[in-house]
Amino acid sequence: MWISTRAQYGMRALVEIAKGGERPTSLKVVSVRQGLSHQYLEQIFSVLRKAGLVESVRGARGGYRMKRSPLELEALEVVELLEGTLAPVICIEDKEACDRVGQCSTEDLWHQVDAAVRSVLSETKISDLLDDGSLLQLGPLPEQFARVT
Repeated sequence: MWISTRAQYGMRALVEIAKGGERPTSLKVVSVRQGLSHQYLEQIFSVLRKAGLVESVRGARGGYRMKRSPLELEALEVVELLEGTLAPVICIEDKEACDRVGQCSTEDLWHQVDAAVRSVLSETKISDLLDDGSLLQLGPLPEQFARVT
């Protein structure tokens, strides 16, 4: 499973915007600080704005700021918005795409992988990433995800 650069860059840029608080941050500043393409950021922020996660502020000191609270906004929502499905295999999202549903020896494994990824992303708020970008405060995975049996 790979998370696309679109979702990775979107998360990094959103954290950068959230660091600005109520003060708008321009995409040019985000581009320089994060080493990302300004044009690519414009595409990403168009999606984030339409989804109501950020708002644009016009003017000389304009830019983007959070519309939703970083304390409440889950990483899962952002990643799914920019990534689409996170399912490790197609049958998680579309049972009709697989003729082995219900009789596949690895079906439970893929459901556990999907649940573990979703659990980590849903427990992580944008505000958790503001200090230094580490996820050390998350702690261990819930017991049901700690080991696949």
